[in-house]
Amino acid sequence: MLIPLPPAVARAIERAIGERIDGPILRNMLGGRMDHHAASRRLRYLAAAAGVRMPRMHPHMLRHTFVTTMLDAGVSLRDVQIAARHADPRTTMHYDRARNNLDRHPNYILAAYMASGT
Repeated sequence: MLIPLPPAVARAIERAIGERIDGPILRNMLGGRMDHHAASRRLRYLAAAAGVRMPRMHPHMLRHTFVTTMLDAGVSLRDVQIAARHADPRTTMHYDRARNNLDRHPNYILAAYMASGT
């Protein structure tokens, strides 16, 4: 499956892999695949360096941010489900903080569409 990457993400991946043509993108100090614990430590280090102070920083927070940002931006639940590779849409719906936002209610969207004359 091909997944389009924003240019900034593509550049970050290119910097991470350098001249390598195989192997893991994120590596540990020994050059092997970075495990969950190493990824957590690295994320906490990067967050601290950026001045982000959170008591429980972990890699899954990046996934959560990815999903909630797409939902907040108005990407359809189905498209977010596919991007997040969730088998069940209920899993994706758990991330939807704004599900009670009336601006996103289907009736409101339909009324706005009809009022626009298109």
